[in-house]
Amino acid sequence: MWCTKCCFFGGYNTTNIETNFNGRTIPLQATATVVPGQSYHFKMVLADAIDSSYDSAVFLDGGSFNIGVELHDPSGATLPEEINVCDNTPQVITASVSDPNMNYQWFFNGVAIPGATSPTITATQPGNYEIQVTFPGSPCPGKASIKINGGTTPAAADATLQLCSTPDITWFDLTDAMPSISTTPGAVFHFYVNQADAIAQNNNYITDILHYNGTDGQILYVVVSNGGFCSKTVKLTLSKEARPTATLVASDIKVCPGTTVNFTASGGVTYEWANFSGTGNTQSATVYNTTTFQVYAIGAKGCKSLLPAKITVEVVPEIVSSLRDVEICAGDRVTLDAGAGPNYTYLWSTGAVTRTIDVDQWGIYSVKIKNGFCERTFTAKVMAAASPYVTNLEYSNNTLTISAEVPMINNIPQTAEYSVDGGITWQASNVFPGLINNANYNIQVRTVGTHCVGALEFFTFNISNIITPNQDGVNDTLDLTALGSFNNFTGSVYDRYGSELFRFSKQNPVWDGTLGGKRLPTATYWYKFNFQYPKSKANMNHSGWILLKNRE
Repeated sequence: MWCTKCCFFGGYNTTNIETNFNGRTIPLQATATVVPGQSYHFKMVLADAIDSSYDSAVFLDGGSFNIGVELHDPSGATLPEEINVCDNTPQVITASVSDPNMNYQWFFNGVAIPGATSPTITATQPGNYEIQVTFPGSPCPGKASIKINGGTTPAAADATLQLCSTPDITWFDLTDAMPSISTTPGAVFHFYVNQADAIAQNNNYITDILHYNGTDGQILYVVVSNGGFCSKTVKLTLSKEARPTATLVASDIKVCPGTTVNFTASGGVTYEWANFSGTGNTQSATVYNTTTFQVYAIGAKGCKSLLPAKITVEVVPEIVSSLRDVEICAGDRVTLDAGAGPNYTYLWSTGAVTRTIDVDQWGIYSVKIKNGFCERTFTAKVMAAASPYVTNLEYSNNTLTISAEVPMINNIPQTAEYSVDGGITWQASNVFPGLINNANYNIQVRTVGTHCVGALEFFTFNISNIITPNQDGVNDTLDLTALGSFNNFTGSVYDRYGSELFRFSKQNPVWDGTLGGKRLPTATYWYKFNFQYPKSKANMNHSGWILLKNRE
């Protein structure tokens, strides 16, 4: 196809153009394949219009005879004048002219790089890279340059943003996800609904990131950049759950100390207890003091109730009783007191429903006390109290002195009173003067104010230590007739060699100082006798000596 002059006419020049030849052509370009190192000739033919007003001229653009050096990437594609590189990623750059006869020199920011004399270089930092290619002997090198702009890609990772919605809060605040996506200071975030927009990094990103009405499980694509050309795209998964409301119930809310209370929580899938470990919905506790229990409800996606559910278990005062074990004597009565307390009601083992009961029998008594919330049973033993007992009797000159042991009753010291007539008359003194010799007395010792009595029979035995069988009516015999009324009465008289000289009996209770009807010589003899009190069955033994004086 032939082209008219209009194809090459570039327009009329203005007066501001110094080389003003009025009109100009478009820039024309002629190319040819050449072999480095060979000489070539270039010929131009110029045709001029037939006029005398203007001359014709040819102007050559600077570098018009460049050998045509270009810079390629590893795939062979021609690189532009500038490229952007993030994180100092190495860039392999190769000059398009490759001939072993050519000389190569790479420059970085205008400074020759030592040793960089091959067609290829690996750029590891941002800056201006240039290669000069020359043929030996030629003063005009071929040149090509590229500018590498550097940047740092922010750290970024996929994340999940949880929204625990309430009636007042139903939207996501996407800024809450930024710290979990990237910790790089100054990072710029753009949130995209569509992945294609994120890849294109266009302006179709979410503008109101504080109030995004997303759905549960939705995925957003987040471009995290350094504010320039370095960026990374990650995924943000939205998780949405209604914030639960916790409730709590207890098996009892007013209990006695030591009661086990069961708790049941609801409203969540798992639970966070303030008073217990574990995440189940049931717990139990033995309560001794008034305590408030609380629990948070946790949803299936981890949302926690805004407020805990609370319940207070009140521990009422412990039921106490003044009931104690007591001692009484047979025939006595005692009052058992269960004690008083708020709202106390009573039920005794006897059937009584009063606070106190009077009992006169030994045994075990119990009382069940209730206060409207709990109950407790107390027991008391009514035991036999120990009676006083005689520890010693001293009789001399018709006076009896009684020594007795008086046991304590209910750990309280007691006082005794005494009687020698079987309890008909009593006195506080333990001394009884004016008793009759060789008479039997029923001695009693009693704890004052009780029926606790210790009894003892006592014979006021009194004999002279000398007999003079001279029939004058004074000390003529050793007479034990008074003992004949006692049980098991026996006795004997012995000489100093232990030979029995006389045997007493109920039928023969008197010894007159003879043996076989014959008088015994004046000497000291020994006697011994036994008898048993008929009531107490106590055996009494008595022995001594007696002087026998016979007139020869």
